[in-house]
Amino acid sequence: MMKKWIGSILVLCLYIDGIAQANKAPAYPLVTNDPYFSIWSFTDQLNESVTKHWTGTDHSLVGLISVDDRLYSFMGEPVGPVSFILPPGAEKPVEVKYTETYPGDGWINADFNDKNWLSGKMPFGMGWDKDFATEWKTKEIWTRRTFNLRELNLDQLVLELRHDDDAEVFINGIRVWSCSDCNNSELKEYKLGAEALAALRTGNNVLAVHCTNTHGWAWLDAGLGRARLLKSYTNAEQVSVNISATRTRYGFNCGPVFLDLSFLSPLLADDLNLFSRPVTYISFNVLSTDNDLHKVKIYFLGSTNVASNKKNTEMLVSQGKSGDIIYLKAGTKEQPVLKKKGDDLRIDWGYFYIAAKNDGSIKQRAPGASGSMDLPGMMETEIDLGKIRGMPAEKTILLAYDDVSSIQYFGKDLQAWWKKEFSSTEEMIGRSLNEYASINDRCKNFDARLYRDGQLAGGEEYAKLCALAYRQSLAAHKLVRGENDQLLFPQKENFSNGSIWTVDVTYPSAPLTLLYNPKLLEGMVEPIIQYSESGKWTKPFPSHDLGTYPLANGQTYPADMPVEEAGNMIILTAAICRAEGSTAFAEKHWATLSRWVEFLVNDGLDPANQLCTDDFAGHLARNANLSIKAIVGIGAFAQMAQHAGKKEEADKYAPIARDYANKWQELADDGDHYVLAFGQKGTWSQKYNLVWDKLLELHLFPSAVYEKEIKYYLGKQNPFGLPLDSRRTYTKSDWICWTATMASNINDFRSIISPVYKFAMGTPSRVPLSDWHETMDGKQVGFQARSVVGGYFIKMLEERWKGKK
Repeated sequence: MMKKWIGSILVLCLYIDGIAQANKAPAYPLVTNDPYFSIWSFTDQLNESVTKHWTGTDHSLVGLISVDDRLYSFMGEPVGPVSFILPPGAEKPVEVKYTETYPGDGWINADFNDKNWLSGKMPFGMGWDKDFATEWKTKEIWTRRTFNLRELNLDQLVLELRHDDDAEVFINGIRVWSCSDCNNSELKEYKLGAEALAALRTGNNVLAVHCTNTHGWAWLDAGLGRARLLKSYTNAEQVSVNISATRTRYGFNCGPVFLDLSFLSPLLADDLNLFSRPVTYISFNVLSTDNDLHKVKIYFLGSTNVASNKKNTEMLVSQGKSGDIIYLKAGTKEQPVLKKKGDDLRIDWGYFYIAAKNDGSIKQRAPGASGSMDLPGMMETEIDLGKIRGMPAEKTILLAYDDVSSIQYFGKDLQAWWKKEFSSTEEMIGRSLNEYASINDRCKNFDARLYRDGQLAGGEEYAKLCALAYRQSLAAHKLVRGENDQLLFPQKENFSNGSIWTVDVTYPSAPLTLLYNPKLLEGMVEPIIQYSESGKWTKPFPSHDLGTYPLANGQTYPADMPVEEAGNMIILTAAICRAEGSTAFAEKHWATLSRWVEFLVNDGLDPANQLCTDDFAGHLARNANLSIKAIVGIGAFAQMAQHAGKKEEADKYAPIARDYANKWQELADDGDHYVLAFGQKGTWSQKYNLVWDKLLELHLFPSAVYEKEIKYYLGKQNPFGLPLDSRRTYTKSDWICWTATMASNINDFRSIISPVYKFAMGTPSRVPLSDWHETMDGKQVGFQARSVVGGYFIKMLEERWKGKK
């Protein structure tokens, strides 16, 4: 009994130096450095599923621990090679039976007569990459494919499927897989359960698939495979998980030992040289819980697919030593640097590293090497902790990614910021490992401070939301070194259209960088200004974006957002000036800002039919919230002019802003609230743009406007949040945080924030935090892993700025 008490005390001590912050998330951040180097667990149990890139594509990390020669799995899925039972058409187009009209009951059954169906070759498709074998233009398609099995001794049955959109899959009449509101752009593997194995029989079988194209492009390709499982392991018992700003930490019972597992991405925004390093530390801290002696080894495996856009790409793996580090390194053979752009895309150039100190306790093996676990495409690191008892044994390894060139910026390939300090990736890795102890302490202190500030600003639930949002927001960016060491901080518009430097994505994300380093916000704002100043963008308002990630050669979004982007850019510039206590940044670009404010004066009060940042809702004329943005933008420009000593301009624009604010109240009034659009009585919307009138202390709108809207919103909330407006029940969680910050008391703030927290804890959509969800059931509508959750930090920013001139 005494031994167990000692073990329990030691386990508790492992957590004394950490603060229990968020312990649940829609998906759990593991490796969070930039839009390409980003790996998550999409399930609550780390050893329940394959780890994935934020797009949902497998980027497998596997963790196993051997305790007295018994193997436990604590991370990912240690699945052996997949071999095809029924190859998909992507391997080679295959003949199937199909129909594009409803075939009637029984079509899924093996004995169904499909002789009158059409014959065609899979894949079926329209659009996408044009590699379909048979064109599919209708809304629905039903397919049947017969195959023969000689034996049923299968470890794991795997469905190979690419579908756009909704799909349901049957084996011999039994539904084995389905999804709705879903699609994928490449062939993916899905483990099938016991019911699928039970449906198979020796002899002839039928794989039947129904796919519905709900909108846009279409695709269907399907097959079956078998995977070999490692039979000699059991799952470790996950007993805890904690998420703080820079760290995700798990606790596992592995028989008679306890494993404390930590993923640390040191995204400290006040140290840009460290922030830019593309590294994540993984620490293993193991102790005996019964105080007996135990022999322990840890096996960490990382997939070479981390360095490729698609699986089955030809990869090259090497091992090396540099100074006191050893490493494994993987990259594609082709190395097409900056040759691809788009949203649902992974990097296929550069090199993925797994590195450790060369202290004699660690061995590394390339995929397929003698003595390895024989998991396909997995680079293996074996850590021998020896025999442990008493005090914990700890080892730390490091994952890193050298992307060679990060972005293309108006025809010039630019490198990551960290390369100005290091001559090689190996040098950067070596220093990062040597500095781990101090970096770890700095991150602990930062995480504790962020959480405490969140609690003081908005309460416990709000602090947890900020802890969840921090890494996701920053890791949607890449810190890049421009000409003459200009700091560039482009974001990728994740899970939307893949744009780079999107102005109306910068705008909602800005509170985080304003709080922790406004120079990063300069790196988002200044390139848009310079695009106009270069003469390449000639319209009287800012561009929407600078291209499609990672190619920033000019706007690629097909439509403009005139008032939206002009208001955004002026408000963001004013916010930078306030955060830095100087108008120097604005004065550098005064002529451009002056042109944009004139556009707002002429076109902003009563906006024409146009898009705003909520473009998914469509065009809207006379948008009351967009009008507020224009008015606040004019007022913010007048404020900058006043602080810069430009009295004539301040005296010109300040009265215009005040006059417009008064007119707005008349145009938008609808009794107990203000309308969605002027002239549309009975409608309403979140007026989240008002928050900058409050934060910048412009005092354009009286407190009665805020109070009327907040009171109305409190009566419009649904279980998972306040709808965006009266048209639909979906919402944007970043805007809810802004709307809540308009409240004059903390109780109203918390009342509006609490359903967002409920969404984050209870959404059935297991993806990196979505900012666009349904308020009735908490399901994701679209968007995930986006930087805009940096907007959650606006209440903390308000607290920081109170009384600041």
